[in-house]
Amino acid sequence: MHWQTSRFRLDLTQPRVMGIVNVTPDSFSDGGRYLDPAAARQHAERLVDEGADLLDIGGESTRPGARTPDTAEELARLRPVLVHAVTLGVPVSVDTSNPDVMREALDVGVDIVNDVRALQRPGAVDVLAAHPQAGVCLMHMRGEPGDMQQDPVYADVVAEVRDFLGERCRVLAAAGVAGERIVLDPGIGFGKTAEHNLTLMARQRELLALGRPLLIGWSRKSTLGRLTGRPAGERVHASVAAALMAVERGARVVRVHDVAATVDAIKVWQAARPFAVAPTMQETDR
Repeated sequence: MHWQTSRFRLDLTQPRVMGIVNVTPDSFSDGGRYLDPAAARQHAERLVDEGADLLDIGGESTRPGARTPDTAEELARLRPVLVHAVTLGVPVSVDTSNPDVMREALDVGVDIVNDVRALQRPGAVDVLAAHPQAGVCLMHMRGEPGDMQQDPVYADVVAEVRDFLGERCRVLAAAGVAGERIVLDPGIGFGKTAEHNLTLMARQRELLALGRPLLIGWSRKSTLGRLTGRPAGERVHASVAAALMAVERGARVVRVHDVAATVDAIKVWQAARPFAVAPTMQETDR
């Protein structure tokens, strides 16, 4: 259970925490806080100090209704942060769907492309195939950020997400991308209602049939706000709970804003696992 990336072969026999760095003015939770390159670089350093195993750096907000920046704007946001992040000793992911941005990011040493559109834009698969060690995360999204939350409908959300991700894996295999370079993300909150998201959580193990590790991103999502009644900045506890549930159900990477809290929670979960025992017959009968 490994994830091959440009500079690292990441051991996924234990769950890994991916820290989020949004270099955007309009991300749903922390938009604008790290738009300044110096602030973003400091934030990346802080997340590594808190225990992040990977960093995910994005210059395009994909919140519902977000505007897509042009290539020059996205690169201007990302370039100074990526150049610094690749010196911090952990794998670095660029969160983008733009093939030109992917190309430049990989050329400066970024390890992973994290694409909410699963490399569906023209040329994206070719960019990844041209970097034979680079990792990729393929995510499911119904529609585009501008319209994805306008009454999304599924006959069976888990089956449809599974089928989509399986097909994208086959496309990459045909392009010569080795399976060990790929992880999969069901796209919590991307073209899905709260019920869809919770169904994906409840049945997450069904996605393991695809044979690739799962990356799950519940951090501060609106479904957690709906359940708790709290705004995005006050969803730490709910986010940690969701991350632990994702790990319990087989996720190998969790993408989070609150790295220190998530790292501590996973440490406790891991420490308790060797002491777990099966219920006795008497306990089962109660």
